[in-house]
Amino acid sequence: MSDVQGHVHGTVEPGFESVREEFATVAAHEARDGGAQLAVHHHGRLVVDLWGGDGVDGDSLLGLYSSSKGAMALVVALLVQDGVLDLDREVASWWPEFAAEGKEKLTLRQLLSHRSGVIGADGGLSPDELADDRAIAARLAGQRPFWEPGTGHGYHGLVIGALVGEVVLRATGRTIQDLYEERVRAPYALDYYLGLPEELEPRFRPALPMLPTPAEQAFLAENPIAPDSLAAIAFNFHADPPFDIVGYANSRAVRAQAPVSGGGIGSARGLSRMYAAIAGELDGRAPLLRPDTLAEVSRIHSAGTDLVTGSDNAFGLGFVPLATRHPELGPTAVGHSGAPGSQAFADPSTGLAYSYARRRFAFLGGPGAPENERLIAAVVAAAGKLG
Repeated sequence: MSDVQGHVHGTVEPGFESVREEFATVAAHEARDGGAQLAVHHHGRLVVDLWGGDGVDGDSLLGLYSSSKGAMALVVALLVQDGVLDLDREVASWWPEFAAEGKEKLTLRQLLSHRSGVIGADGGLSPDELADDRAIAARLAGQRPFWEPGTGHGYHGLVIGALVGEVVLRATGRTIQDLYEERVRAPYALDYYLGLPEELEPRFRPALPMLPTPAEQAFLAENPIAPDSLAAIAFNFHADPPFDIVGYANSRAVRAQAPVSGGGIGSARGLSRMYAAIAGELDGRAPLLRPDTLAEVSRIHSAGTDLVTGSDNAFGLGFVPLATRHPELGPTAVGHSGAPGSQAFADPSTGLAYSYARRRFAFLGGPGAPENERLIAAVVAAAGKLG
C-alpha cells in the first residue's frame, strides 16, 4: 500500500511485480491512510510481502476479527480428519445443556454451516462475556434459537466460535485456542495468534474506525439496523451497551483470551502462512488437510439469502468456499474474511495462499473490503503466468 509519500514497502518475487503495482494503486485509495499488509504464498514460498501506511510495517500485529473463524475451522477439520469429531452427531450429545429450547437435534455439521439459529442472547451479551468463549457458551446453552435449527442459515458472527469451541472442549478436554497453538501455530511458527502473548503487545496496532464519505454517511443514515432485527441480535447491537466493533480488538481482554469468533491477532504474513499449510506442502510437510477432508469442509452446506445479513452468501464447514465470491479460484479454495475488510484463503488448485489485512475499517468491509477483488485477480493472474 502507498503511504502519504506514495511508497510501498516490502518485496515481491519475480513474476509478481504487477501485484505490487495493484497494491500501491488500490490500497492507497481504499485504506484511507490507516495502514495495510498483503502477503501471498505460492507453493509454500512467500512471494509477496508488502505493507504501508501510518505506523504499519510487515511485523505489525493487527486485529483480524473473523479471520479467526478460519483457524477454528482448521482445528475442527483436523479433529474430524482424526476421527475425534463426527460431523453428524448432535451437539447435545457432547454438551447436554445445549438441548434446551428445541436444540437437541442440531448436528455439528449444521452448527458449522451457521444453521443453528442461536445467533445471540436475549438481552445481549456484556463486553466481559464477549471476551470469554466459556461465558458466551454458558449463556447460549439455554438460549432459544431465533429460527428452527437446520431450516435456514444466518451468520453467527459473534458466537459461533464459542458454540463450536464448547463442543471441542467437551469432546477433547482442550480448547480450540490450545489445539491451534499446539497443532498449527507453534509447529509452523505462525505470526497469527489465538491469545496474544503480553510480550508481543508492543507490536499490536489498534484498529481504527472507518471514515465514511458524505455519500456513505447518507447510506448509513438511510439504512439503520432495526433494534429488534436478527442483525441487531447477531451483532449484539441490542445490548446495553451495544457492541463496540472497533473497541473489540482494541481490548486487551479480547486479545489475551481470543474469543474464537473474532479475537485472533496477527499479521498478513502469519495468516497467509497458515493457509499455505492448507494449500500445499510447506517446509517439506504434507498439507494439513487430506483431499477428502478438504473436499468435505469446502463443500457448500448453506447457500442463498442469509437470515441475518439479508445478503446472498454461502458457507462450507466453518470456512467460506471462496470460489462463490471469487470465481477465478478453484472449487476447494477456503478461507474467511474479517470485519475491517481483511481477507485470507488457501487455493490448493493453484498452490496459492493469500492474506490482506487493513487497520482502518472499510465502509461496510463485510466479506472482504472491495480492494480484495482487484488484489486477488492480480495475484491469480501472476501465479497463472508462472504455472
